[in-house]
Amino acid sequence: MSVPHAAAGATSTAGPETGKTSGLKKIVAASMVGTVVEWYEFFLYATAASLIFGSYFFPNAGTELDGIIAAFLTYAVGFIARPLGGIVFGQIGDRLGRKHTLQVTIILVGVATFLMGCLPGFNAIGYWAPALLVLLRFIQGFAVGGEWGGAVLLVAEHSPDRSRGFWSSWPQAAVPVGNLLATLVLLGMSWILPADQFLGWGWRVAFWVSAIVVIIGYYIRTHVSEAPIFLEARAQVEADKAAGYGVLEVVKKYPRGIFGAMGLRFAENILYYIIVSFTIVYLKTVHEYDTSQLLLALLVAHAIHFVVIPQAGRLSDRFGRRPVYLAGAVLGALWAFFAFPMFDTLNPLIIIAAVSIGLCFHALMYAGQPAIMAEMFPTRMRYSGVSLGYQVTSIIAGSLAPIIATALLQEFSSWVPVAVYVAIACAITAVAVITLRETKGISLLAVDQADAEKHGLTAVKAGA
Repeated sequence: MSVPHAAAGATSTAGPETGKTSGLKKIVAASMVGTVVEWYEFFLYATAASLIFGSYFFPNAGTELDGIIAAFLTYAVGFIARPLGGIVFGQIGDRLGRKHTLQVTIILVGVATFLMGCLPGFNAIGYWAPALLVLLRFIQGFAVGGEWGGAVLLVAEHSPDRSRGFWSSWPQAAVPVGNLLATLVLLGMSWILPADQFLGWGWRVAFWVSAIVVIIGYYIRTHVSEAPIFLEARAQVEADKAAGYGVLEVVKKYPRGIFGAMGLRFAENILYYIIVSFTIVYLKTVHEYDTSQLLLALLVAHAIHFVVIPQAGRLSDRFGRRPVYLAGAVLGALWAFFAFPMFDTLNPLIIIAAVSIGLCFHALMYAGQPAIMAEMFPTRMRYSGVSLGYQVTSIIAGSLAPIIATALLQEFSSWVPVAVYVAIACAITAVAVITLRETKGISLLAVDQADAEKHGLTAVKAGA
């Protein structure tokens, strides 16, 4: 994945705006490519759960919506595993480094996804089929739980202070690229194959393709270096026994930062999965909308999302983290109330517009997350802090969002309760944003120095 050539002219150290100028472009690209791979595979499962897995692995679930809910419950297993991955890899990443952790996570998620494409269905091996699916989903989620923190911090800790929001938003922009690729592969298979062959074996190809992209992503990630500020923080931990690191340390010393990160994540995560997962369920079950048309709408929306995210990151550098994030929460609360009537028109262009607008609102929150969360924690425990706040929230937010929305639709036969659910989530995040202090332009070195002074540690030096 390429990034603007301007990356080559950006400073490669966090803090001062002077320093080496050649490393940031490669680091951004490495984080993005790996993240594309991870999220191609993770969101491939989400789309397959909406379209295929309900009937393939849970044929005796009852109604069509019951089968979809069962598939989404296995989908939720990945979210439950993500905090565990965040804890384990956060601990390793704070101690040994971001680079090596990211190499392990990409291999784990790649193997799990490839094996998913090999699984026989319920009709072939009975309950072993959903059991193995759950196991692989757990491994996949465990790996992704360690992926996000390492990818965004590798960039954030190399970025200049005044443009950290922009540069660290690029790994976020890789998420819709991965989702776009997953949708594109499924869309292509659904066009090429008759419906029975697509549902029978065609979907497997998308899972097998992961082997190719995993090799590419792993190779690129072997050619990046750790940020100087991390190397200095690691030296501090080794020299000063009082300078702890990892999950227990961040829970003890920075609980407010963890809860703040969770509040930021809550509405963003729910809004995203309502848009990319529940939208499919709604149009497919309520209106029996054509699967290929659904995937095409998501394809266009993901492309728009990719373009908008870095621009939203740039806005957070110019106007501040809080105003941009708050705008996303407020607009996100309004989205469902006009989006579902747009879906009901069954006009392809209007449906694409509704999904795209929702993802643009989402980008206002999502783009700034890496910078905001990185600025909450000192380097010695930053990987653990951002991973914990980000991934724990996924259990109560993103994992449950499609399940809750589908259950509300089944109970009330209306989209209105779903819209209210989204609005409540956005209100919670808006409150969280208001309570945070503005950190635009803050030096990560200053964060480390403040941490050292507060806890009586060896002062952090300006370079490694």
